[in-house]
Amino acid sequence: MDEPIIVGIDIGTSKICTLVARVEDGSNLRILGVGIEPSQGFRKGSVVDLNAAALAVSRSVEKAERTSGFEINAALVSLAGSHVSSINSRGVVGITGGIVDLEDIERALDAAQAVAIPHNREIVHVIQRSFIIDGQDGIRTPIGMHGYRLEVEAHIITASSSTIENLRQCVGASGIEVSQFVLNPLAAGEVVLSETERQMGAAVIDIGGGTTDMAIYIDGDVWHTMVMAVGGNYVTSDIAHGLRLPISQAEEIKLKFGHALTSGVSPEEQFTVRSFGSDAPSRIKRVDLAEIIEARMEEIFYLVLQEIRRSGYDGLLPAGVVITGGSSLMPGTRQLASQVMGLPARIAQPQNLVGLTDQLNSPAFSTSVGLLEWALLIAESSQYTDRRRPKQAKNWTDQLKDLLRRLLP
Repeated sequence: MDEPIIVGIDIGTSKICTLVARVEDGSNLRILGVGIEPSQGFRKGSVVDLNAAALAVSRSVEKAERTSGFEINAALVSLAGSHVSSINSRGVVGITGGIVDLEDIERALDAAQAVAIPHNREIVHVIQRSFIIDGQDGIRTPIGMHGYRLEVEAHIITASSSTIENLRQCVGASGIEVSQFVLNPLAAGEVVLSETERQMGAAVIDIGGGTTDMAIYIDGDVWHTMVMAVGGNYVTSDIAHGLRLPISQAEEIKLKFGHALTSGVSPEEQFTVRSFGSDAPSRIKRVDLAEIIEARMEEIFYLVLQEIRRSGYDGLLPAGVVITGGSSLMPGTRQLASQVMGLPARIAQPQNLVGLTDQLNSPAFSTSVGLLEWALLIAESSQYTDRRRPKQAKNWTDQLKDLLRRLLP
């Protein structure tokens, strides 16, 4: 039983999923516990009702504890919402001793973080993209290399401090410490992207209930991230307004009869609904439902395309887009995405899972499983060996030791 146990809590607008896994043979994950609970108190990735949110998280955690037989004390927690933003930065330092070591890399990353960040925001991830030594660029692992000047290109992701604190409080109400917040598309990218797609250039698009999250990978590194406050719930809301239905019934109809392309639906197909103020059920053409869905999904993909163009990397994605998240399950989504964005597209979900995986083989759980993969990366990286390892916060004693080490000869 000396194999480490890792936990991820995926907090979404539609569901909360807690997963407990054991690391086997150093790198394989066996799912031991699953706790899935309808989400309450969250909207667009942010807490809107603290008590309801804490209760929903607590129920999810309890289910995972029951199925796994383990008590959960700490976990990685997913992060999304329009409050998340990102910038690219560069840090430059002199190489002490002429050979790059771990301390040089840490100093370069510290220099990259020296950017103006508002007092109400905090850094969530600092992800190194590549290194430059004495003008030679494209270096992935600089440790041990000779040189005088070290530069690092870093992608810095920040989030609202108050939103993060509210999330921490929700999870903490169950007696669980947040080990790390992980941005949704980064977690999902660990599961759904192949190494070839990561190297060639691809965008991960995670369409959830309240948000659509994107991460662009080029040359194996994260180059751009973005979170939009639109998702599958907007499609449901449009159906409810267009057909004059309760939200719950609109969601049910979307899942049962929904299609993202009108061209993929027969004009003769119909289904029965009972609208507000109607005494008898009425017949609705499925193509009319598809028109409502297609308009909103097309808008979501167009907004993603605008963001890709704004980032300046639209010509660097030969591998196209990899779509995941619960809303990607709708028929016609892949074809519509490829049509709107003019890029190859595929729907992806977690693969090769072991253990309690019956419910997890779905795009809706890519982020949930991705949190475990991210935790595995952190566990494997006892030293600076992985490009995706987030920078860990140091306590004040460590910071003081680092300062003295740099100042003293």
